[in-house]
Amino acid sequence: MANAAMQLLGLTLAFLGFIGLIIATIMVEWKASSYAGDNIITAQAMYEGLWKTCVSQSTGQIQCKVYDSLLKLPGIIQGTRGLMVASILLCFISILVAVVGMKCTTCLAQDKEQKNKVALTGGILFIISGLCALVGGCWYGNRIAKEFYDPFTPTNNRFEFGKALFVGLASACLTITGGAFLCCNCSSKASGKSPHYPAPRAMGKPDKDYV
Repeated sequence: MANAAMQLLGLTLAFLGFIGLIIATIMVEWKASSYAGDNIITAQAMYEGLWKTCVSQSTGQIQCKVYDSLLKLPGIIQGTRGLMVASILLCFISILVAVVGMKCTTCLAQDKEQKNKVALTGGILFIISGLCALVGGCWYGNRIAKEFYDPFTPTNNRFEFGKALFVGLASACLTITGGAFLCCNCSSKASGKSPHYPAPRAMGKPDKDYV
């Protein structure tokens, strides 16, 4: 029962991470305008994401524009977009695989050893999926920091970390944690199967009576 509960906890954390990865990929605020060192109060804020860029006016009006060309996009956006999409697809496959290997499901119930291997595979896929998103988020965040501290970057063209970046990193950590729970739980053989040792023999009592 304890192993099944740990599997369920791992799958729940990984599923929450999966939902967070989708939300982070869709969100626009991967980086937002920075006003550090700017004494002028601007009437608009700029946000850039993986799919489009938006401008928010002080009146509450928001105007967004989808990127026109894929080939003209910076390599950082193309790479991060590919890593996030790959992470989402791999996480979806991981959910299907992990559900088959869960102890609370009836799939492969006759072969518990094979069922554990399937659950272990799902956990490994979750970890790989989370690592893809983690690499993409750290790569994108590193580029934002480099451009922010670059002295040649104009003050009005500097950006800071957006909300989507934090959502993506947190979701990646949830996915990795969920996969680790599944791997730790399935690394050993099925529970309840302990080796049976022969009963201890009484001291001084022979196994057979010899005539």
